Amino acid sequence: MNNAAILAFAAASFSGTLALLFAWYERRSIAHLSFVLGMALLAVECVFNGLTLTASAPDEMSDWQNWRLLAMAFLPGVWLCFSLSYGRGSHREFLLRGSSLLIATFLIPVILIVLFRGQSVISVGRAEPEGHLAFALGISGICINILFLIGIVFVLMNLERTYRAAVGTMRWRIKFMILGLGVLFVVRAYISSQVLLFHAVDLSLQSVSSGALLVACLLIGRSLFRSGHFDVDVYPSHAVLHNSFTILLAGIYLLIVGVFARVVTFLGGDASFTLKAFLVLVALVLLAILLLSDRVRLHTSRFVSRHFQRPLYDYRTVWRRFTEGTASCVTQADLSQAAVKLVTDIFQVLSVTLWLVDEKKEKLIFAASTFLSEAKGNSLNPDNAEAREIISALHNHPDPVDIDMAPVNWAAALRKCHPDEFRKGGNRVCVPLLINGDVVGLLILGDRVGGVPFAFQDFDLLKCVGDQIAANLLKVQLSKKLLQAKELEAFQTMSAFFVHDLKNTASTLNLMLQNLPVHFDDPAFREDALRGVSKTVTHINRLIGRLGMIRHELEIKGVATDINEVVAKSLAGWEEAAGIRLEKNLRSLPKIPLDEEQMVKVVTNLILNAREAVAKDGQVRIETSQNNGWVVLTVTDNGCGMSVEFLNRSLFRPFQTTKKTGLGIGMFQSKMIVEAHGGRVEVESEAGKGTTFRILLPLPKKPR
Repeated sequence: MNNAAILAFAAASFSGTLALLFAWYERRSIAHLSFVLGMALLAVECVFNGLTLTASAPDEMSDWQNWRLLAMAFLPGVWLCFSLSYGRGSHREFLLRGSSLLIATFLIPVILIVLFRGQSVISVGRAEPEGHLAFALGISGICINILFLIGIVFVLMNLERTYRAAVGTMRWRIKFMILGLGVLFVVRAYISSQVLLFHAVDLSLQSVSSGALLVACLLIGRSLFRSGHFDVDVYPSHAVLHNSFTILLAGIYLLIVGVFARVVTFLGGDASFTLKAFLVLVALVLLAILLLSDRVRLHTSRFVSRHFQRPLYDYRTVWRRFTEGTASCVTQADLSQAAVKLVTDIFQVLSVTLWLVDEKKEKLIFAASTFLSEAKGNSLNPDNAEAREIISALHNHPDPVDIDMAPVNWAAALRKCHPDEFRKGGNRVCVPLLINGDVVGLLILGDRVGGVPFAFQDFDLLKCVGDQIAANLLKVQLSKKLLQAKELEAFQTMSAFFVHDLKNTASTLNLMLQNLPVHFDDPAFREDALRGVSKTVTHINRLIGRLGMIRHELEIKGVATDINEVVAKSLAGWEEAAGIRLEKNLRSLPKIPLDEEQMVKVVTNLILNAREAVAKDGQVRIETSQNNGWVVLTVTDNGCGMSVEFLNRSLFRPFQTTKKTGLGIGMFQSKMIVEAHGGRVEVESEAGKGTTFRILLPLPKKPR
């Protein structure tokens, strides 16, 4: 067995092993399944290539090459599916947009195999002047290579878009995966271009392909030691050709090689043409790597600053980029994501996290990060005592601070909120976000490229950037309040129309009830009218009460009341509700000032919602307790739950409901009543698992 065959079988072994490892280790997803299938196809292709190299008869060699081209024909479709889904939070949208291209990449090989069966390789000979073994290709073989070249250009373009959309640690996590696939497909693009130029497969180039697969497997294997390489969610631009190095380099390379081939043919041939074409490709790839390298860009910036006597930052460019990057953000979530990405690019740091302060100045809320998922960020939230200490400290120290050098408790709490990924990434810096002296949030930076410490220019610019983010947050918050005010105004107007129309309807129905005694002797009329009219009037008057209350400012008449009595009144008649298991755990609690009538509406609404959410034989649990100066009422069900999007954006807004017959005012009204009592509403829900509502009402403060 020759060395080329050994290399081919070794590459096949590594590729097959990776496919098996990922099939066993990773969770099932579209990207995962595509990767496993793609690596398996590459292994099969290498096996056929190795069998070709070990065969002695020309016909046997041709047969193995035909099988290799068959495996190769399906590689573009599989890897295109992977590139559209790998690391993308919106992969389903990308797959839908690229569905026609995906179908074509799988359908065209099938058509070629059916129409041109056995015509992929038409002859075996020696390539002149080197004398390498070569296989002349037929129509289907040439078409397969054209499809392969076009397909892998799209694959490389999509991988580039994923890499460029990732920032900070997310980019670090996927770097070796994308680098390994990039090496493999760049080499394969070069080999396919040579095949198309000469209409033949040179077996010496197939050894280069085996070597590239071996290197790619080692790089991808390195990614196995980096957690989360399949779990990163980035959101690339939908512009296919926008600012793409892949399209640019592929076009330049094919143009250069095409012109070069014509010149060589005109001059009578060049034995080193293949090597020169490969060197052109290597030069272009190295140029792309340099242009995309964070470290190279950082050192270039510092070299220019040091040797050409200019500031470290071009403040005009930085400010223009920051303004343009945040101007279109109309929601707090969009602004947070844009801010951390811009800070990452400006200061060349991998780990950036933005935390916001809640309205009561008691909590830090995870907003966005370049390296923490939302679930991980929420798990790192400091407790209320730590949050209050942090907010107070930053209020007194409004400038950026190195939290790794600050030997205080609040700095230690911040370090726990922002774990460092690299030991040599430099110190972490916290930037307070202040508006009129009030802390509205904080920004934590860490893991700087090259471990370069922050200098005075960095701290000055960080202060300016922090102020700008705070100003943008204020703008977004004011816009949200203005929108809510307009929504409430529209809702009040609409409710007035509801009340007017429903009152007229109720008056008409009441008149019918008054006239009912005239026709009382008609049994059918009496039965239908009394039942229908009475039910309708009760229902309409209930809606009038709910809508009419919201038209006016809510007035609370607080009287010392036991919350357990409110629960008992709300539950009257519900204990024997068919198909519902109702559990109560009501602890003895002190009386608090409550408007009993209004709070009964809140509890009744929560119980109604819980009952409608659970299926047959569902469970609803009601508890009361006392915790840190609050009386807590908890209503839990094991029903259908709510989506995260509905929970965050629609739950407490008027006319937003998941019920087919609901008006969407119940939770809006309940929140108004609870807040009018000085309390708050907390919600935990997961689709398919259930919902928990907590009503927190303050205990009266004891006189000193």
